[in-house]
Amino acid sequence: MEARTRSLRRTDVIVDYRGERYVIEMKIWHGAEYNRRGEEQLLGYLEDYQLKRGYMLSFNFNQKKQIGIREVRLGDKVLIEAIV
Repeated sequence: MEARTRSLRRTDVIVDYRGERYVIEMKIWHGAEYNRRGEEQLLGYLEDYQLKRGYMLSFNFNQKKQIGIREVRLGDKVLIEAIV
């Protein structure tokens, strides 16, 4: 499901639940640099929607992957990242 931001950029998932909006970016893990670009993309969406918190879900198919959830603070924004 793709939604569009006010600037017509496509996002992966936007959930409106009980008056709150959640922006979720989904990626397939292709390394740290690709992940960093995903964070920048998510930050742009948060700016478009004037939100302080966003979520990124990365699917890692590597055999020696490190799964988990982490919180990343970038400026005044908080990104919750899950690697599964």
